Amino acid sequence: MGVLAYLIPIALSLGVIGLAAFLWSMKSGQYDDLEGAAHRILLDDDE
Repeated sequence: MGVLAYLIPIALSLGVIGLAAFLWSMKSGQYDDLEGAAHRILLDDDE
């Protein structure tokens, strides 16, 4: 039972870190253009 005193705060802190990273990526615009990369691969840039 003593191990839970260490594991619960570690799990909560990892969850908070993951949530903070997700919110940062949303704020920085990582998910703004989900279709762009899929369409760029199909375009032929050869001239």
